[in-house]
Amino acid sequence: MEIIAELVAFVIVILVIWRFVVPVLKKMVTARQDTVQQQVDEAEEATRKLNEAQAKLESAVEEARQEAARIRDDARADATRIHDELVEQAKREIERTKARGGEQLAAQRDQVVRQMRAELGAQSYGLAEKLVVESLADESARRASVDDFLDDIDRLVETRAATSADAPATAGGGA
Repeated sequence: MEIIAELVAFVIVILVIWRFVVPVLKKMVTARQDTVQQQVDEAEEATRKLNEAQAKLESAVEEARQEAARIRDDARADATRIHDELVEQAKREIERTKARGGEQLAAQRDQVVRQMRAELGAQSYGLAEKLVVESLADESARRASVDDFLDDIDRLVETRAATSADAPATAGGGA
């Protein structure tokens, strides 16, 4: 009798497990399988997108290489053309210089003047920069400089306004 009671209790436990636990476990397993499948699908999609991006990158790199080669070839052609032009120009300049010795002296004098002006300009620029830095060192000098600049702009605007107002009258009355 005890065996029958144990057997009945065992069957009841099996039925309770079958009725309540198995469906919950099946739902959990199904949900987990769905989640894993979704993750696998997402991973495959990400892999596909990665492969597409890599293909695009490789294509872009190849296009960039081709473009760089084209630019390099163009630059070489330009350099050759410029070189030829400069050589031709130099030959003409030599002939002209031989024919006109006086012009050569004038050209050299002009070149020295240009160099002197360039050096003087660079030195003037440095000195002007130093003076501007020193003059703007304190607040009152900065404000005065800004006020002078704004006054100059106002005068310029007024001068242009007066000039443009006078321009139509002189253009129509000249004929």
